[in-house]
Amino acid sequence: MEKNFNVVMKMKPKVIVLRTAGTNCDYETINVFEYLGAEVKSVHINLLLNKKVSLQDFHILVLPGGFADGDYISSAKILANKIKYGLGEEIKEFIKSKKLILGICNGFQTLIKSGLLNASGNIFQQQLSLISNDSGHFQNQWITLKNVGGKHCVWTKNIESVYCPINHGEGKLVLKEEILNELKQKDLIVFKYEKNPNGSTESIAGICDLTGRIFGLMPHPEKNIYSVNDPRSTREELPFEGEGIQLFRNGVNYIKENFNE
Repeated sequence: MEKNFNVVMKMKPKVIVLRTAGTNCDYETINVFEYLGAEVKSVHINLLLNKKVSLQDFHILVLPGGFADGDYISSAKILANKIKYGLGEEIKEFIKSKKLILGICNGFQTLIKSGLLNASGNIFQQQLSLISNDSGHFQNQWITLKNVGGKHCVWTKNIESVYCPINHGEGKLVLKEEILNELKQKDLIVFKYEKNPNGSTESIAGICDLTGRIFGLMPHPEKNIYSVNDPRSTREELPFEGEGIQLFRNGVNYIKENFNE
């Protein structure tokens, strides 16, 4: 019995939730992965930069929401540069190992501005950006996401729509027309807003890379893991689990199916 127990333990996906000064959605992100049976560690980026923790010890890298380094210069730009210039080789090795990366809100901004998430597939080539909302202010509201493509995306299997909140001031995705066309041709546009809240080009809310293993989105699915948090729960009968949980379950299941330890 003890031997079987050890085998089960080795199969637990290992998740690193990366944080820095200003990160504030790491606890919600940790909670959902722990709920799904993963082993999760919250790690400050300085521990990676100073080689105190190795990224290669994990299966999933998550960049959560918040205001990394105060969003000085522009949202997530400082963190993006730390990752690109301080962790470049480690990140490349991590991706080469066919592991997963998820960026939510500020994490999505980090993926975009570091060039980890683009249309070309060339790591660390920035092709898109996220700028101030058309409203000119920070927006905090619940929205509906629609799955419109990205059929190869690991994170979004069996998801038609997700009801979850946005909490951002710089969520408007902008890009050149040729990059937009490339995203469409390669089926990299995954989520769109049902009603565009921020002026994002063609209502784009989330995209994946060519492998389907790197995915980022502006809204917060980790804030609708338990339906009691869903504002509709006060007037509708909802299941215990919220609409955001399937996205994380997909990531955990991928690791269980493709890694032995």
